[in-house]
Amino acid sequence: MSAQDRRIIDLLRATRAVVLHPADHDRETLEGQLRRIGCEVHSAWPPPSDLPLGADVVFLLVDPPQEPNLPWMISEAGPTIVAIIEYENPTVLRALIDSNAHGVVVKPLRPFGILSSLVLARSLHGYSRRIEKKVKKLEETMKARRDVEKAVKILADLRGVPEAQAYEIIRAQATRKRVSMSQVATALIGAQDVLKDSAPD
Repeated sequence: MSAQDRRIIDLLRATRAVVLHPADHDRETLEGQLRRIGCEVHSAWPPPSDLPLGADVVFLLVDPPQEPNLPWMISEAGPTIVAIIEYENPTVLRALIDSNAHGVVVKPLRPFGILSSLVLARSLHGYSRRIEKKVKKLEETMKARRDVEKAVKILADLRGVPEAQAYEIIRAQATRKRVSMSQVATALIGAQDVLKDSAPD
């Protein structure tokens, strides 16, 4: 077994799973297979508004007439969601999309396929989180760049100097204060806004 394969198995064994499904044979099958995989399993029905602390993955029965609007289903920091469905009609498929699921298992549940669904869902969820972080970081970088450009123009106008010189002034100030240029730029923009608001009409 490779180191990567061992890491996947170890990750699954440390998984805290929540099964949101009525108490019946399907739930017993799912709980049993998850425990055989090594997961810590909690179950509930109907779906609660708050999950057990530290829940990693939720197996959620998608039942449109009872589908609640739950905060953890739309939270960026929410768990991996594996939907459980019994039919494939338009109403169920719409509810499936709305659940933000990362994987699907189909009733009647069987032990075979649960492990594969769990691995793929966890992998997809992790990939999505990494992409979201990269996008957020890129947005922050772009905003910081726009703020610096705006601050450079403000300072150049105030001091009557070229923008290249205004840029160097902001950079020197950031170095001296040991902060980022965007922080200096934000302070400068804020000061400019205050001066505008306090100026007499």
